[in-house]
Amino acid sequence: MCHSFHIPVMGTGFTVDTPIRVAHLGISSAISIVDDLLLEKIRRFYTEKFQLPYERIRAGEVDGRARRITAYLDMVGQIVRLKMEQLKQQPFFADNEKRTYFELLPDTAPLRRAYERMVTMTPGPRRDKLAETLTARMTPGDIDVNIMVKVDRMPLDKSGAPLGEAFSDAKAALRGYANSCLESSSLIFSAGLNKGLFRYMTRFRDFYRDSVGSIRKKITLKVSDFRSAMIQGKFLAQLGLEVGEYRIESGLNCGGHAFAANIRLLPSIVSEFKAKREQLSSGFHALVSTYYEKMGWPLAPPQKRNRPLVTVQGGIGTHGETRRLQEVLGADRTGWGTPFLLVPQAVCVDTDLLSLMCRAGQKDLYLSGISPLGVPMNHLRNTTSEQWTRERAAQGRPGSGCPKQFLASNTEFTATPVCQASGRFQRVKLAQIMAGPGSDVDKQKRAEAVLEKTCICDHLGNSALMALGIHRPGSLPTVVCPGPNLAWFDRPYSLREMVDHIYGRGTNLAAADRPHMFAQELVMYVDFFARQVVAFDGSTREQKRLETLKATLSEEMDVCMDISRSRAFPGENLVSISHCVTEQRQRVEDIWQKHVAGATRIRQLHPVLAPTSACDPKDTGEPFVAKPAVFA
Repeated sequence: MCHSFHIPVMGTGFTVDTPIRVAHLGISSAISIVDDLLLEKIRRFYTEKFQLPYERIRAGEVDGRARRITAYLDMVGQIVRLKMEQLKQQPFFADNEKRTYFELLPDTAPLRRAYERMVTMTPGPRRDKLAETLTARMTPGDIDVNIMVKVDRMPLDKSGAPLGEAFSDAKAALRGYANSCLESSSLIFSAGLNKGLFRYMTRFRDFYRDSVGSIRKKITLKVSDFRSAMIQGKFLAQLGLEVGEYRIESGLNCGGHAFAANIRLLPSIVSEFKAKREQLSSGFHALVSTYYEKMGWPLAPPQKRNRPLVTVQGGIGTHGETRRLQEVLGADRTGWGTPFLLVPQAVCVDTDLLSLMCRAGQKDLYLSGISPLGVPMNHLRNTTSEQWTRERAAQGRPGSGCPKQFLASNTEFTATPVCQASGRFQRVKLAQIMAGPGSDVDKQKRAEAVLEKTCICDHLGNSALMALGIHRPGSLPTVVCPGPNLAWFDRPYSLREMVDHIYGRGTNLAAADRPHMFAQELVMYVDFFARQVVAFDGSTREQKRLETLKATLSEEMDVCMDISRSRAFPGENLVSISHCVTEQRQRVEDIWQKHVAGATRIRQLHPVLAPTSACDPKDTGEPFVAKPAVFA
């Protein structure tokens, strides 16, 4: 791999063509394959642009979803190979993309150093030989593919009968990837464990080692902690499957859906991976070997055995933070997502949405309930999707027509699953709320939660369609799900600017008062804890759970405080961590005393009067925003 960072998947459309844009420059990125209908539209666009053959795969065709995904990935691979060959044919010593390829590389990369040595050499056979060697060593970035494993709807045939397990959305997507011609690529599994999907992988030989010990299509697991990595890694190893990368992501300080099952911050999570890393490789060798022996396949020699990469993403914003994650905490690479939303050379974003993101401040970014999956989702206020959703509700036509149905999973009112963002669901749900018990205020609050659900299947891909000119600008509602880190970047950036920023070259692009990523993450987890405490129901069982969370949060603050006392890397705002820990400790105690300690005393003194809810209606648990001056 050329670079020490990658561009993670962002929505269904924002990184849909990122490999076409940057893979020939050695940068790895990930494509979402949830929306095969979007992929088909963009495949038609790029086949016309690069004069490649195109035959439409229509909706409703047999195994159409898998075939559309295969066709799209094959096209992306073909275009990247074409651009790579054209790049290699370019001359050195000219202002071209070949020069850019080498100048984007990290300063410590052997290939970069060899290039710098070549440009200082006098013309002659030795320089020509080195130039030839450098050209041969140029490799593209990886074209990785992301599957959200819980998005696994079972499609129906024309008669309304299920098509069968092999045609579920996740399995069809996996099959589409497995049948593609991509090589040196990874399939990224996000959002948990799907045993049926993992077992389905055993049907495809590309996920296993070949006769020389190489794996053509690798496996990447997006995980929240070490325990999750071990559980999923062991299950896969029993099937003879090896994990090539464990991609750690902050539960809250990230883009897209936020998963905060417990209160563990990145510093302690990544440190645990560093301490127990050997368990992720040698710990599974026996299981993998047993499977290969059962299948009669040759075992890989020891030198070929897997030592999986450990990478980290979620809220990274400076070179100093990257160095801490890699040099102190032991990460192999880092993922930079949200800042790349402001790099049009790398992502597919229309100009209106790009402008809105550039203007976004801290209060414009929040953890929302817009996802029909019922999982909190990071969101940007005032998108055209938000306006579209509100206007439909105001007109008495709530919800969307649900054109794609990828998130249709609710069966509260129907035998066939429907999406909670659909008009079909929302009309019935709103009628139920209004006819049911409760005060007008309570009913209004519950109705707003229903109406907040957004057609993210469609709207997350619309920006790409307008950016490419497939649809005219402003004609489609768009939604974006950046991480809170967006608030500290305020204009469009060139690819070179962003890469230089990641490697600590040139001007620091992040705002000067930006707090450290660990400080930002801590505030978000205290926000999470506050919402849990505000909803305290007064029960002994719930109090014990909250006490455990509070103790864990205190331990995590201790870890952060230890980091704040260490030596800072250039551009790393460690001062902000100590200020933040002090402030948040007091905030946690204030919240606890207000909502839990008081309720406990009431229950002890007057058991009969013990509250069913200690929630103060005036304290909504809204996110805490620290004053920028604190982090100066």
